[in-house]
Amino acid sequence: MSTPPRTSRLPRIAFVTIGQSPRVDLLPEILQRVGSPLDAVEFGALDDLSPAEVAAMAPPAGEASLCTRMRDGSEVVIGKRATGQRLQALFDRLDADAKGFDAITLLCTGYFEHIGSRTLLIEAQRVVDATVDAFSLGCRHLGVMLPLARQVQEFHVQDSPERRVTATHYSPYSGNRLETAAAELAGCDLVVMHCMGYDEAMRARVAAQVDKPVLLARRIVAGALQQIV
Repeated sequence: MSTPPRTSRLPRIAFVTIGQSPRVDLLPEILQRVGSPLDAVEFGALDDLSPAEVAAMAPPAGEASLCTRMRDGSEVVIGKRATGQRLQALFDRLDADAKGFDAITLLCTGYFEHIGSRTLLIEAQRVVDATVDAFSLGCRHLGVMLPLARQVQEFHVQDSPERRVTATHYSPYSGNRLETAAAELAGCDLVVMHCMGYDEAMRARVAAQVDKPVLLARRIVAGALQQIV
């Protein structure tokens, strides 16, 4: 008796933004770079919130801030604690999905200490920072681009005896100082654009100005996804 052929299916990947879905500015570029077909399903931590509820998530004094995009293209700044709570609730729902996901990709380079899932979780922040560490052996001066001025002081990588860190800011959603920010990083040995909102066109503009390697967060995450699919 012959064995019936196995039914193949595309890898089913949940893409989670801390803002609202769909991320028409982000996911198409990632999928194009991944190159392999997959079943992509988008979710946003703020999808079902009213403007007033989103406004209530603004970071209180002393709390780390996150910058993200709403469905209409506008920018919002939200606090890390409330965002982490909503992400965990969303991950719990995805874990319980009857069809099942092969992986969850968190499209945010902010670090959340106390969240997790039973489903394979690709955390953009961990992937990006590990890649930067791997590239930066011998790098004495690291440049970092972040969305918000306040995040320059909040950023988790600071100067050390082995490496100087210069951080600057440019918002991919509402900013108009990309060239200025790039000029502030011109003396660095390696630059990382540490936000999923930065796109390839922005990376090319920065690279042309600093004339050093420029790492793009969404490009790094797409490389990790290639290993999954």
